[in-house]
Amino acid sequence: MSILAPIRTPPRVADAPARGLVDTSVIIELERVVAEELPAQMAIAAVTLAELAAGPHATSDPVERARRQERLQRAEALFEAIPFDTAAARAYGRVYAQVTSLGRKARGRRALDLLIAATALAAQLPLHTRNPSDFDGLEDVLDIVAVSATKPGN
Repeated sequence: MSILAPIRTPPRVADAPARGLVDTSVIIELERVVAEELPAQMAIAAVTLAELAAGPHATSDPVERARRQERLQRAEALFEAIPFDTAAARAYGRVYAQVTSLGRKARGRRALDLLIAATALAAQLPLHTRNPSDFDGLEDVLDIVAVSATKPGN
């Protein structure tokens, strides 16, 4: 089974990347993103699945809980997650050093984003995100690709 799952999207423009890792922000807004800005073959990090698995438990609204559960199930069905393995752990050292050398915090809320970045770095894939500022300072070690939305959210 491949870790890069195809997704049904409109045809790509010639310069669109062939492969890439999409972060949690892209998965959350998958129906709204500009398809042409996504790679033809997308992968997700196991850390993204962890974030999505926590999502239904982080709300008391039953409608939102159901929406989040559906999103998790869809992601599990569409993608095989790239594990956070030894190579990703080593890459995290580079990511951590890069971020802290610039005076930015690498802990707390930001830690999961950096684990996703390390996964992309270890897999030698560009990282596609709706929130490129979450990865400020990593441009020298990783290709960060901002993904636009086509319409406002719910």
